[in-house]
Amino acid sequence: MVVSGHAFPYLTVLVLLPAGGSLAVALMVRVRQEVTEALGIAVALATLGFAIALTVALHANDGGYQFVSRHVWASSIGVSWFVGVDGISVFLVLLAAVLFPLALAGARSRTDARTFTAWMLLLEAACIGSFVSLDLVLFFLFFELTLVPAYFLIAGWGHARRAYAAIKFFVYTFLGSAFLVVGIVALAFVHQHQTGVLTFSLPALEHTHLSSATGVLLFLAFTAAFAVKAPLFPFHTWSPDAYTEAPAGGSVILAAVLAKLGTYGIIRFDLNLVPQASRTLAPLLLTLAVIAVLYGALVACAQSDLKRLVAYSSLAQIGFIALGTFALSTEGLVGGVLLMINHGLVTAGFFLLIGWIYERRQSWQVNELGGLQTPAPVLAGAFTVVMLASIGLPGLNGFVSEFLVLAGTFLTHRWWAVVATVGVVGAALYLLWAYQQAFHGKPRPAVADTRDLRWNERLVVAPLLVLIVLLGVYPKPVIERITPAVDRLVAHVEQVTNVHQPAVANHGISAVSKGGGR
Repeated sequence: MVVSGHAFPYLTVLVLLPAGGSLAVALMVRVRQEVTEALGIAVALATLGFAIALTVALHANDGGYQFVSRHVWASSIGVSWFVGVDGISVFLVLLAAVLFPLALAGARSRTDARTFTAWMLLLEAACIGSFVSLDLVLFFLFFELTLVPAYFLIAGWGHARRAYAAIKFFVYTFLGSAFLVVGIVALAFVHQHQTGVLTFSLPALEHTHLSSATGVLLFLAFTAAFAVKAPLFPFHTWSPDAYTEAPAGGSVILAAVLAKLGTYGIIRFDLNLVPQASRTLAPLLLTLAVIAVLYGALVACAQSDLKRLVAYSSLAQIGFIALGTFALSTEGLVGGVLLMINHGLVTAGFFLLIGWIYERRQSWQVNELGGLQTPAPVLAGAFTVVMLASIGLPGLNGFVSEFLVLAGTFLTHRWWAVVATVGVVGAALYLLWAYQQAFHGKPRPAVADTRDLRWNERLVVAPLLVLIVLLGVYPKPVIERITPAVDRLVAHVEQVTNVHQPAVANHGISAVSKGGGR
């Protein structure tokens, strides 16, 4: 595997910049709210600038880790500051960098904005740190650090049942992480027993020889944490409460960024470290993924609460990501990674728009909204684009990724793909129903004077809409950078398991990247 460095420490800056901004904002005790908010947005925008520069500088044809930075912390126990990105992780870093300033600008806190902004910036640093870590202890530290700001954001600025939702979120994810730390330590000791070297370096641990039973146990330990974080069925029960009770900005980050730590962890660590167990248990995970797709769609159909509807829709989308991942084909994995990005953009759009609806009507119940389209046509138009992208309309970003996931799964696990297709139909049913109930018809008396989106809200949602359309029409630059890293990962799995994907697996990727799947 190619491991390359770079003169400028992009990744260290991307972690330390929001972390330093968080500390600076927290210390601004006697400063006006507007100043702390402006500083927080400025730090998030600066982070976005470095993330864009990182993505542009990435070598598109290199599937190895790039921009690597390594500094030994504790040589005696093999722990180091070891960071790097490839075509899989770089776009998740960019996704986080895009969404945090939008969440800070579009979902401001009306109470104690200084503390809210500080927690958001710390959460950004922890999320980016998780995406770039190539040392397993470093990854675990960042992975766990996300719990603290996320807990306080829900508990401090959430809605009526925020205390319950925050505790449930923390307990579920903390218990899952307990299995992760056991798995990390066990794997490192097995590697030390074989080589005489104690290390937590991901590239080194990839070459650890594991028995079938040990591999399965390690897979279950790692996946327990990642499945809760994602969340994947049946470890999802914390997410509807947390997404619903969190403030709008918190919901955006929980569903669009934090959830990706789980699916990213499966791709980065399960497939790299325990490929044989990943293939052995793939049918189980594919079954859970399909159940998530169908269950999420079915329960969403019964929701009259827009936030809970999007929460169950996200469960279905996480199921699609898991489906593409455990298809263990190039198309499926590329589609899964692309869907992580696209789902993040779409879900962020949903929660921002629902948050603005709540500000105006103090409700997100569809039966209390009816007729919003007449007084707020721009709001309705933006919601329409986001909704159609979530359904998977050709020409918008959701179609491209779902097509690749289903095509890649069909190549290797045909019947799972056929059953999962039903979930696409279900998404159209519940999203169109919710849109009709909330936006169509004659405006209710209480809704008739609803204010349309202000200019600053339009500026916040505009980048999301542009990216949704751009990634639907022209996904080629993104796919071209994801594919080499996925090719390297699939080759690693095939080498260890001695099972190869069908030879036609890359044809669908070429067709989609050239024309947006049309």
